[in-house]
Amino acid sequence: MSGPLLRDKELFLFDLDGVFYKGKERREKIGGTDVVSALRKAGRKLFVLTNNSTDSVETIRSRLAQFDIDVAKGEILTSSLLTAEYLKKRYGAVSYFLIGERGLDTEMRRCGHRASDTHARFIVVGLDRRLSYRKLDLAAKLVREGAAIVATHSSRVYMYSDGPAIATGPVVKALEYATQRRATVIGKPSPLMFRLALRRAACDRSKAVMVGDQVDTDIEGARRAGIDSILVTSGVDSDSHGLAIATLSNVDEVARLI
Repeated sequence: MSGPLLRDKELFLFDLDGVFYKGKERREKIGGTDVVSALRKAGRKLFVLTNNSTDSVETIRSRLAQFDIDVAKGEILTSSLLTAEYLKKRYGAVSYFLIGERGLDTEMRRCGHRASDTHARFIVVGLDRRLSYRKLDLAAKLVREGAAIVATHSSRVYMYSDGPAIATGPVVKALEYATQRRATVIGKPSPLMFRLALRRAACDRSKAVMVGDQVDTDIEGARRAGIDSILVTSGVDSDSHGLAIATLSNVDEVARLI
């Protein structure tokens, strides 16, 4: 692959975990400073497009700044943020039962939604590292009583500091199986997340490229949305199986292709 193939790209979408850094409790920087700087100099647009549902946008912005990665708050699109905005735009302020952590709850409340353990209209599912059988069973009961399931994403794993760890997808599958109800999925690999990013950037899909570390979310999701992609092998996967236009070892290598 040569540079001219990326010179026509106006919008660069970046995954977070496994691309810029890895780990949850003890994060380690992988890259990002050089490529973001190169994009700024070239006048290109960028978004961080992440399935991360445990952190607020402000938390992610602060962490990237600590790693010397120059990304503005408005350029961070998390599955939590987009889930909260999706529900607000489509249904107004709603009641919800949360399977998730503080970041998701923060984004939901910021959009005016109300948490409820008894009369929830929606079960909102994100990564929950304190998930219990009782919480999952209560969510299933609420679904049988009429609540709908909305998942921040359906990824199988995320890149932990010592390797892939179970993500939100298996929890969504368990809830779907128990209730025989399908979830609405907002984040990758759903094309919805990519379409929302394109709309915010006022960019045609042919002018965008996704950079990620997972084939079944970043690369496959981009394909479903009609967007080119680049796989970086610093995270979960090492082979795109022909779905990406390039495979690189580190996100900063994208800088030389702009």
